[in-house]
Amino acid sequence: MAKKVAVIGAGVSGLISLKCCVDEGLEPTCFERTEDIGGLWRFKENVEDGRASIYQSVITNTSKEMSCFSDFPMPEDFPNFLHNSKLLEYFRIFAKKFDLLKYIQFQTTVLSVKKCPDFSSSGQWEVVTESKGKEQSAIFDAIMVCSGHHILPRIPLESFPGIERFKGQHFHSRQYKNPEGFEGKRILVIGIGNSASDIAVELSKKASQVFLSTRQGSWVFSRISDNGYPWDMVLHTRFRAMLQNVLPRAVQKWMLEQQMNQWFNHENYGLEPQNKSLMKESVVNDDLPSRILYGAIKVKTRVTELTETSATFEDGTVEEDIDVIVFATGYTFSFPFLEDSLVKVEDNMVSLYKYMFPPHLEKATFACIGLIQPLGSIFPTVELQARWVTRVFKDLCTLPSESAMMEDIIKRHKNRIDLFGESQSQILQTKYIDYLDELAAEIGAKPDLLSLLFKDPKLAVKLYFGPCNSYQYRLVGPGRWEGAKNAILSQKQRLLKPLKTRTLEPASNFPVSLLLKILGLLAIALAFFF
Repeated sequence: MAKKVAVIGAGVSGLISLKCCVDEGLEPTCFERTEDIGGLWRFKENVEDGRASIYQSVITNTSKEMSCFSDFPMPEDFPNFLHNSKLLEYFRIFAKKFDLLKYIQFQTTVLSVKKCPDFSSSGQWEVVTESKGKEQSAIFDAIMVCSGHHILPRIPLESFPGIERFKGQHFHSRQYKNPEGFEGKRILVIGIGNSASDIAVELSKKASQVFLSTRQGSWVFSRISDNGYPWDMVLHTRFRAMLQNVLPRAVQKWMLEQQMNQWFNHENYGLEPQNKSLMKESVVNDDLPSRILYGAIKVKTRVTELTETSATFEDGTVEEDIDVIVFATGYTFSFPFLEDSLVKVEDNMVSLYKYMFPPHLEKATFACIGLIQPLGSIFPTVELQARWVTRVFKDLCTLPSESAMMEDIIKRHKNRIDLFGESQSQILQTKYIDYLDELAAEIGAKPDLLSLLFKDPKLAVKLYFGPCNSYQYRLVGPGRWEGAKNAILSQKQRLLKPLKTRTLEPASNFPVSLLLKILGLLAIALAFFF
């Protein structure tokens, strides 16, 4: 049974991994190379090597009710979408509540993680760290890598002929912090992900003109969905997930197009995805369409050539006097402290069982947490990963054979290409609720809706048609939380609390809309009979 666990990184994945270790009676030690917790979500004015970097204005794309940890709802007065500073505040409250800071060694860099000579029998690892210029070595029974995958920027300069001649400023989006200093500039942003869209929108408020270059386009939608509810509370339901799994692809494609074009027609705005049948991650941005609508941002095709001051695009158009190019072109995986064989990426495929376990190890004492891109909130995802991994470390759950794991990896890879395409940016993409249920089933925490329908029909209906948030995975099984049911039934209250900051007179108990519906039904009935 694994006892001493090394957790590498104190971001969101590291914090929840620490808690899961403690919950399972393991002895974790977390190594964090910086001076504080938060990882990606802790903004700093300067870019630091080996650490994720965000811009000052970053706001979560997933809502608080869909992003909180499963036994620790966010405070009622927190806004539904959080500025990075507010999310960091939640992490601090969480770490204090569960007394996690005592397990973290700050300003400690992991230099190497290697199998011990007797690994085939012990499953142990040697971890070499450095702190204040001093190296130390320690033996651990298990490893949880929680260092993230937004550290090493990917800038494919070879795909931009003439970049060496460009006289203006160019940099990766990782370097961007705020729009100060870009006043009056003509700026080209390359990419169409969330960072590219956010940066283009923000810069367009200061620059004289912003161009947004995309090869394939993307669906764009707002954080605000039906009746003003957060988008993910409307879209991420078990009912909708069931429809996605049973409806023919052509019907799904049609439904997706109808849904995405409700807000604005993507074709008219030059944003329509090239391959509309793929379930690629969409862009969440409340302002992009309006900035395009009044010309502050112009959407362009792929860049084919750059000169000293201009950019030529695939459609033959040329934009002159470009001052700045921002490459929002994503990241590559980097685990410099690991042996290459542990986390292999070949032919755009990550060879990890369920994105966590290397299949070839004699002992299941190593796992990656958070090396995934779900079509939903990352926080409940990494929590379920950590809950399962810690139970595997305790020998309470077992992994299948190496051949079975490799078969699953290959099958998952083929399904991913079918659903999301072959782009490098989609290597870690996966469905959301299906993956959560898959992990929950491994530890016995997946709710049995059919059984619940007879015992508690009100709750069963909420689970099936309402938002599929993390509380659902604390109703049963190991780690069951007594407050889970109440958290599910009271989520609307926490959603509305920060919105209702103006006192209004109570609405009529008999709304006019209901009266109109009744009159309409009566009119249909009368028409039928007469």
